[in-house]
Amino acid sequence: MKKYDADYVSNIIAGVEKRNPGEPEFHQAVKEVLTSIEKVIEARPDYVDAGIVERIVEPERFVQFRVAWVDDKGEVQVNRGYRCQFNSAIGPYKGGIRLHPSVNASIIKFLGFEQIFKNSLTGLPMGGGKGGSDFDPKGKSDGEVMRFCQAFMNELYRHIGADTDVPAGDIGTGSREIGYMFGQYKKITNEFTGVLTGKALPSGGSLARPEATGFGLCYFTDEMLKAAGRSFEGAKVVISGSGNVATFAAVKATTLGGKVIAMSDSSGYIVDENGVDIDLVMNIKKNRSARISEYVNTHKDAKFIPDCRAIWTVPCDIALPCATQNELDAAGAKALVKNGAFAVAEGANMPSTPEAIEIFKENKILFAPAKASNAGGVATSGLEMSQNSLRLSWSFEEVDSRLHGIMVNIFKNASEAAEKYGAKGDLVVGANIAGFTKVADAMLWQGIM
Repeated sequence: MKKYDADYVSNIIAGVEKRNPGEPEFHQAVKEVLTSIEKVIEARPDYVDAGIVERIVEPERFVQFRVAWVDDKGEVQVNRGYRCQFNSAIGPYKGGIRLHPSVNASIIKFLGFEQIFKNSLTGLPMGGGKGGSDFDPKGKSDGEVMRFCQAFMNELYRHIGADTDVPAGDIGTGSREIGYMFGQYKKITNEFTGVLTGKALPSGGSLARPEATGFGLCYFTDEMLKAAGRSFEGAKVVISGSGNVATFAAVKATTLGGKVIAMSDSSGYIVDENGVDIDLVMNIKKNRSARISEYVNTHKDAKFIPDCRAIWTVPCDIALPCATQNELDAAGAKALVKNGAFAVAEGANMPSTPEAIEIFKENKILFAPAKASNAGGVATSGLEMSQNSLRLSWSFEEVDSRLHGIMVNIFKNASEAAEKYGAKGDLVVGANIAGFTKVADAMLWQGIM
């Protein structure tokens, strides 16, 4: 029988690093979770005896494959495709498909590992997975994107299914890409099933899906603020990014009484102290090649600064990082603290570095970790799966109401778990514990496998 000792967790982390060399993003995700659930592991010898932690850090299946497609010049291009089916203890694998040049095995494992606990927190029966490719849809024609997506699905279809693994969109994978993939899956399998989420409405998509992650972020943040006697009302809000998550977070933050004064893209950020014109940002971003700098052509009082990472130097009350992982570093965190920010809530996947999170904790900044505050998107994907299974479509208001309830419940569970294990107010610890214990108990019940 295995025994817990002071080195138990650190030895598992060291083992992960040894078995997965050169994968810093994955190492970071594992360390962040395991160090925060140590008290749970110490209190549950049955978890140790069953090797729950050793098993949960190892994907159940990791598939890497070649994607060969033909560009508009008639030249053959080759990319790598990935699908990480990390854990299915509480339901079918669920997680997005990321199309971006930075995609590699480490990032896919990191995202898949995070997805286990994020999906668990929603209360819906979804396991954790993730996929993607180093293909870059930017600058590609619709025909090139279609041929890539079809080639990608020619392999992926073998590994997914409505009751097995249900991918969704992610960075670089929007409605266009999901449509091409769904069409190819349907052609190969001769099935019209809910195998992908983020579909167009006529093909079984869900209302409120584009808004879900941004709205969910603000629903969670609102609960966190209320628990601390704060609110969005009258607060200056800075949001990184200008995609769906960022723009719909801006919409909801404004509805809740905040004033969004800065947004960004990879080229830099805009500052508009009068309040960002969100509709204009959305219109600019409808053109995939457009840059947010175009905003100042219409709003002459606004400023554009060609350094997206410096957005955190803009004085604000609430910061919502919604762009990409590790975008908010120690320097950004120090700037937010210096300028009086009282809350940070993550809309992207792990956008704050460990150093930044420590600075927030040291300065008693309210902090909402991504696996909790970013869960609105996958929660609504889960609701889309339910609608597909029932062959029904719910109204926008019904989906939004269910999403709101899920986000409120996630905050409640994370907050209670943190307090139970002596870390009151620490939502990083609370979210990790609440997400982990549900999956761990399911694994324990199902036996060694």
